[in-house]
Amino acid sequence: MVTPLAHNERAARVKVMIFDVDGVLTDGSLTYGPDGEVTKTFYVLDGLGIQLLNRTGVQTAIISARTSPIVIKRAADLGITHVFQGQHDKRLAFAELLNKTGVTAEECGYIGDDVIDLPLFTRVGFAVTVPSGHPEVQYRAHYVTRNPGGRGAVREVCDMVMRAQGTYEQALAPYFG
Repeated sequence: MVTPLAHNERAARVKVMIFDVDGVLTDGSLTYGPDGEVTKTFYVLDGLGIQLLNRTGVQTAIISARTSPIVIKRAADLGITHVFQGQHDKRLAFAELLNKTGVTAEECGYIGDDVIDLPLFTRVGFAVTVPSGHPEVQYRAHYVTRNPGGRGAVREVCDMVMRAQGTYEQALAPYFG
């Protein structure tokens, strides 16, 4: 088990935070409408956490195996500029992200919940999962959130990164006016 100091040190080095979608930005449920469309529910506290993190200079990205126009809309609303969907081999999108941003793998954080995420867990400097994450993913994570996916896990990680980097108070300052 990784000590709290170790995961805070890892969070302090994050320059790009990457999010999986299903099970992380959502609770993992897929709702099908009568015409076959899929809807997803996102948590507002997670969204503000991403926006705050962006404002501190940490870039944000999505790498997801599924493809959904809803994800493009949510990413645009939150200011997530790097979005990769339909990525069954997430290593390819990750390599492209590193090339676009100029950061190293060690300077990236990733939060995922299933075995498809393991290739990135072995590459990033800060690997995070949620309490419902697959046991193999939990075993390899540097940190397991207290909050579930789609219900505060992302906000918990965003706050952790900002605290570790000393930008948390600055990010919240406009709300204490």
